[in-house]
Amino acid sequence: MTRFIDAATLKAWLHDGEEIALFDVREHGQYGQAHLFYGIPLPYSRLELDAPRLAPRQSVRLVVYDDDGQQVAPSAALRLAALGYSNVHVLQGGSAGWQAAGFPLFAGVNVPSKSFGELAEQVYHTPRVNATELAAMLARREDVVVLDGRPFSEFQKMNIPAAISCPNGELALRIRDLVPSEQTHIVINCAGRTRSIIGAQTLINLGLRNPVSALENGTQGWYLADLELEHGGTRRYGEPGKPDGQAGMRAAAQALAERFGVPVVNAQTVRGWADDAQRTLFLCDVRTPEEYARGSLPGAQHTPGGQLIQATDQYVGVRQARLVLFDADGIRALTVASWLRQLGHDASVLDQGLASGLALPEAQPAPLPVLPTISAKALAAGMASGAALAIDLRPSMQFRQGHIPGARWAIRPRLAATLAGEHRPVVLIADEPAVAACAATDLQALGLSASLLEGGLAAWRAAGLPLQASENTPANGDCIDFLFFVHDRHDGNKEAARQYLAWEVNLIAQLDALELKAFRLPTPSLEPADAPA
Repeated sequence: MTRFIDAATLKAWLHDGEEIALFDVREHGQYGQAHLFYGIPLPYSRLELDAPRLAPRQSVRLVVYDDDGQQVAPSAALRLAALGYSNVHVLQGGSAGWQAAGFPLFAGVNVPSKSFGELAEQVYHTPRVNATELAAMLARREDVVVLDGRPFSEFQKMNIPAAISCPNGELALRIRDLVPSEQTHIVINCAGRTRSIIGAQTLINLGLRNPVSALENGTQGWYLADLELEHGGTRRYGEPGKPDGQAGMRAAAQALAERFGVPVVNAQTVRGWADDAQRTLFLCDVRTPEEYARGSLPGAQHTPGGQLIQATDQYVGVRQARLVLFDADGIRALTVASWLRQLGHDASVLDQGLASGLALPEAQPAPLPVLPTISAKALAAGMASGAALAIDLRPSMQFRQGHIPGARWAIRPRLAATLAGEHRPVVLIADEPAVAACAATDLQALGLSASLLEGGLAAWRAAGLPLQASENTPANGDCIDFLFFVHDRHDGNKEAARQYLAWEVNLIAQLDALELKAFRLPTPSLEPADAPA
């Protein structure tokens, strides 16, 4: 039986110091329009795939919500219970009931982290330069280096001319290779504000003697100043090379960790935490994707350091959980943990990191049905005869760009409506077969058989079969998986960029006293650590 709680109870639970997982089970576009401050995005279309990673302890206190408490949340609660979660509740009235109770809703994504970035700038008075000032510095060939604090994949989409990709989590390790002179002015940028601020303040907190600034409003500020961005950039950090520079930064990172009370714990302690049935543990590898791919500790998830600060809710789904970070250098994990402590998380660092010998049980994926497959040519024949119905589960924007003629776009929460009255066998099209398997669990409840297009759309193309585009299908209102608010700012829409930046700056005005108190930023009088040798 579904257990409901009201908004006042949930508000109390969020601030009682006990662990809680609060999942928004609507799709990405719906979530981004208006959600609870601590709501973790767990789209129903991916529920079985992401729930075990976001909430690994199945007895954790867990609340799900949707728009009104009657749409997808009850189904999500039932699915979570079927997966073994034993303490699941649904927010009565959903996000609308939360707002009706006098509690605010927030637009956008990664809201706690972005709110924190704005507060950090206020507390630390992080220096900044605007786009026009930076462009003039570059034009005069001043001694300035621009470092882009985003992941390399984002850097490649658009970047400041002459910028070098160095994600924030890598700054402490690689800064002396990238900027050997203490006289060089270092400017950190991102797409907007948060990572520019956090990246610049990271270097300041580490005690670098260089002049350091955040680029105000990042690539969006550059674009709004009518300056040209580059696309497809390839400049990026290399392998760290100077042992003496690393030694100095290691000492600086250790001092920074002491300043913010970051515990350093051994493997035996972490094994004990993993056996604690009353607390959730996340073991976080903060190194680069390339390093993680070469091997990590058993039981760890990959959480690139800069993104773990910027988008904590994409990796950690339980408030008040234990986070244990590690690296292979004794620099990055300590630096990232110093920020996570200020964000209000119980973050520690694993002593000896990758060399610690720690091994935790690997997370087990949720059981999903195994779908039979059908070839592209067999699907084409079935559609031509009317014997088969193709349902395309790929993202709505990909469907618009190109899809199988006659296929219908759908997403898991809309399957029942899309297939009302249908009795034909359904063939699912998906980039991730597991997403189709999630949807198939609901199709089984509808009494429909489902198979999977073998090889996906790539196999359809390889068979020489046609595709068609549809600029406005599905309609914008049906694209519940796509957040136009975030993406329009990168598509030549200056007004959307201005609105986004105004939204980011104004986030902290929406926070209440309890949400503000959850952050642990220092008093402004606290001085940075001594400069590294």
